[in-house]
Amino acid sequence: MVGVLIEVLRLGTDEILKLWNSLHFNLVKILCSSFLIIFAATIYFMLKPLSIYLVDYACYKPPVTYRVPFPTGEEHAKIIFRSNPKCVDFLMRILERSGLGEETCLPSATHYIPPRPTMKAAREEAQEIIFSAMDSLLYKTGLEAKDIDILIVNCSIFSPTPSLSAMVINNYKLRSNIKSFSLSGMGCSAGLISIDLARDLLQVHPNSNAVVISTEIITPNCYQGKERAMLVPNCLFRMGGAAILLTNRRWERRRAKYRLLHVVRTHKGADDKAYRCVMEEEDPEGNVGVKLSKDLMAIAGEALKSNITTIAPLVLPASDQLLFFIILTGRKILNLNWKPYIPDFKQAFEHFCIHAGGRAVINELQKKLQLSAEHVEASRMTLHLFGNTSSSSLWYELSYIEAKGRMKKGDRIWQIAFGSGFKCNSAVWKCNRNIKPPTDGPGPWLDCIHRYPVQIPEVVQL
Repeated sequence: MVGVLIEVLRLGTDEILKLWNSLHFNLVKILCSSFLIIFAATIYFMLKPLSIYLVDYACYKPPVTYRVPFPTGEEHAKIIFRSNPKCVDFLMRILERSGLGEETCLPSATHYIPPRPTMKAAREEAQEIIFSAMDSLLYKTGLEAKDIDILIVNCSIFSPTPSLSAMVINNYKLRSNIKSFSLSGMGCSAGLISIDLARDLLQVHPNSNAVVISTEIITPNCYQGKERAMLVPNCLFRMGGAAILLTNRRWERRRAKYRLLHVVRTHKGADDKAYRCVMEEEDPEGNVGVKLSKDLMAIAGEALKSNITTIAPLVLPASDQLLFFIILTGRKILNLNWKPYIPDFKQAFEHFCIHAGGRAVINELQKKLQLSAEHVEASRMTLHLFGNTSSSSLWYELSYIEAKGRMKKGDRIWQIAFGSGFKCNSAVWKCNRNIKPPTDGPGPWLDCIHRYPVQIPEVVQL
């Protein structure tokens, strides 16, 4: 310090002035540069999408009194269709090959002979499923009702007034400024549509929690006519529901289970066949039901191809992306007669949750994506124990993987669902931490995971 002072004293007045001007000029440059860096960093963090975390979720587990074993279903069918034995034979053939087990459940209204699909019964079913799943979610997460900022409820066919979201708000006395939505008519893929909507809302509402509730109410969907294409849903659809807590709060990252990476939605509704392949309508006798087209699997395959085209560049390694792009360009632009290239998605994902819409759906996707039996195990076992629970089936499958102790930090999960319209939607998640199998508390697989996987015959002998 003394040496520096001596050197300064040796300098003349002009030299000291020049030194001061030089330092002053450099200081201005430093301040300007610092301001630009801070401004650029501020803009970057303002425009950067917020990370969306899945804190936890809960699935509804029906009581054993709602179970419909095969003999019960056969007895009911024989009584209801006693004047039309061909309908009974058809229903039994579908059930034998469906992949469903003896423990799937239907609501109390369908246990009557004949069924009683009243508005009151449908509301009671909705309350039981939604409130049960919601209670389990609040218990698992420690979330208080007043901390819910966004609420989204999806149910395809049952759309009452007041809405299902209003029913939840009333029961849990949620805040008056909550942003609530009820989605209907969007089929089995509506759960991922709700996740996409929640993600978009969380991007513009920082420091918020969003609860998504996915279900399908079976009571009003009980078809009592004789059209075969409309009887199939009676054999496949069962009770189920799930509640999911999403957040953009950074401090929740440590305890959150997953981080949302991508949501890809594909809609083929511009095509008439695709639009009409799953259609709610009346039969010639005036009975309302959901009619499934024979072209359903072919249309689902086309929707899956379109979805893969969008999601592949987002998740595949660079080498697979290049090969996929070359073949796609050759087929679409150059009109070359090349076989479509199906990327090896096993390199991009450790786990697959394929909508448990039926055995045919799972078989088709396993074949098209070249997956092993273990990759589709969660889907097959969910179909066996719970049946087709519509938009909530993906969460039963994810719960199965966790219950088996297979979910590790860094694992990537691909959820794929199909819905009326016709839609193919998918979501990609990344596991945030090692997840231990649950040993207590609410859980759909807690009391039976030791029995799974089970061998499911191609045809069950009734």
